[in-house]
Amino acid sequence: MTQTITPIEINENAENIINVHAQPVVIPRKHQEDLGPVNDMSPDSWRYHPDIIIEYYKKRSFQVFTRLLNITFPLISLIFDNWWDSLWGNSAKNESKRAVKLKQVLTKLGPAYIKIGQALSTRPDLVSPAYLQELTTLQDQLPPFPNEIAYQFITEELGATPDQVYAEISPNPIAAASLGQVYRGRLKSGEEVAIKVQRPDLVRRITLDIYIMRTLAGWVKQNVKRVRSDLVAITDELAERIFEEMNYLQEGKNATKFDELYGHLPEIYVPKIYWEYTGRRVLTMEWINGTKLTNIQEIQAQGIDATHLVEVGVQCSLRQLLEHGFFHADPHPGNLLAMADGRLAYLDFGMMSTILPYQRYGLIEAVVHLVNRDFDGLAQDYVKLDFLTPETDLTPIIPALGNVFNNALGASVAELNFKKITDEMSAMMYEFPFRVPAYYALIIRSMVTLEGIAINIDPNFKVLSKAYPYVAKRLLTDQSQELRNSLKDLLFKDGSFRWNRLENLLKNAKDSPDYDFDKVVNQGVDFLFSERGTFIRDRLADEIINSLDSFGQKTWLNISTSIKETIGLQPLKHSVNNSNGKVSTNQASMEHLSNILQILQQTDGYDPFKLIPIITNILQNRETQKLGQKIAGGLAQKATARLIRNILLESNNNKDNGKINNNFKTNLPLSLPSGLR
Repeated sequence: MTQTITPIEINENAENIINVHAQPVVIPRKHQEDLGPVNDMSPDSWRYHPDIIIEYYKKRSFQVFTRLLNITFPLISLIFDNWWDSLWGNSAKNESKRAVKLKQVLTKLGPAYIKIGQALSTRPDLVSPAYLQELTTLQDQLPPFPNEIAYQFITEELGATPDQVYAEISPNPIAAASLGQVYRGRLKSGEEVAIKVQRPDLVRRITLDIYIMRTLAGWVKQNVKRVRSDLVAITDELAERIFEEMNYLQEGKNATKFDELYGHLPEIYVPKIYWEYTGRRVLTMEWINGTKLTNIQEIQAQGIDATHLVEVGVQCSLRQLLEHGFFHADPHPGNLLAMADGRLAYLDFGMMSTILPYQRYGLIEAVVHLVNRDFDGLAQDYVKLDFLTPETDLTPIIPALGNVFNNALGASVAELNFKKITDEMSAMMYEFPFRVPAYYALIIRSMVTLEGIAINIDPNFKVLSKAYPYVAKRLLTDQSQELRNSLKDLLFKDGSFRWNRLENLLKNAKDSPDYDFDKVVNQGVDFLFSERGTFIRDRLADEIINSLDSFGQKTWLNISTSIKETIGLQPLKHSVNNSNGKVSTNQASMEHLSNILQILQQTDGYDPFKLIPIITNILQNRETQKLGQKIAGGLAQKATARLIRNILLESNNNKDNGKINNNFKTNLPLSLPSGLR
């Protein structure tokens, strides 16, 4: 039987859902909502403005003082416990216990502090690994508020009572979280819907807590030098995100945009928003019947491959992060459902985030440097991505990055366990002056959550093994200058072309679900013979010259050795020794080229007949003629240089011996074999 899940994760012990026909609603009392510094008559005030909040609560010192007392006592208890542990040397021993207590305190303090805890769970620059681990389990669940208030909000937002809007509505909320609660209903037209209603006085409570937090953050910034991060800026980031979540109109817009960007993917489903029944405090969206990805047996009983669905989620997340830059920042098990037809449904679009183009390209460049084990370049990436300030001394950070990644990477980046490496990075970021950007914290949360779901299904699942094919495809097909530079960095080292890297890229890219072979070939050829491809053409020409020269040298060595053996001469030792390294390198390159050809032949869309016009165009290209001339000239130069070198070596050898090799005199036959005349 399919499990029913709502846009807010349901408590596992929630009562069974029973739909009843909506009766005329009688509201015994009218709740006068306190919006605090926000004004319904001013839409702009629904965006986060710290100045407006500060000005409002400066005049309401009694409200601030009362709330401050409620916050201060539990926090003082926490601070005292930590001070006592530090005094007696028990900090490490009791750290996990204190982390549990912090989670309990944040839950009791209400919505704003629950959101703080969730934000801290992705901030290794602010809290230690033990606290990170505990805060990731913080549940966003609170007791429901009265139905009468929810019905009042529906009436005020939609201009009609619930019984006038909905044909059916559940008698009680089926889920309740920090910002609102959800009912199940049915429209007059017959569609099943989820109805999310906001908590009363939420705006006033949230803004009051933000004012207090921001004030405390400013005091800490001025007086506690040990804290490196800008707590005021972090508070503003969190507040801006909470403001977006409190506006259900914004959540509806997020869902619509998400559907436009990703809803066309064949295995992704995004629920519909019913805009005529949606307002600032009420959201009506399509009800999704589905199964949590953690309920493996139930998914498999429906004939659905749970592991494949997680792979679909990973691929969709990569598109969100690296292609369009608009991503779902809260993909926990309650927000990802397996539908009966095998599609993956996304729910709850309150927590979304955006990655700017330079950040997207920077993340891919960081992956390239990681693959190359270029930790100097990786450290520079962290500066470009705003993890480190430009004036940061990278000298101690570069070897620390090497310590974190070298052992973890093993033979391949695809074998990397995302959670493990995140934990190790968290410890390093806590030690050095890192500051984690908000977008990156949400990315980590998203990917770790996905890997956690996947490992529950398949203990051997590696997120990066599924993600790297997409990165490889982007490197091969993206036309941006940033990624072209990344591709160049990946394929060249010290001026030499790394055929093994190209082989690995093609091998991984062909496993990407939407890999387009024709696009790769056409774009690759266009770029190679464009002005931007000059560097690669020059390096490839050098590589071809070296390979052909080594191949010719080996061939000549084999022929000359056979001749000398036939006429009784011993080959010069230096000739053999000097060529071994080059021949070995050439053999490795030829093996990689052979492997690349096999990979291309195994790639979907490969058709040798389609390559004929491409090859014809290449041969007719003016740059190809220049390339051929450069290769011919390079080979001639190498041959001339080698001839001169060999003559000089022979001359020196004869002087050292003082006479012509006796073997030549003794063993020279009167006539050459017929095959050598």
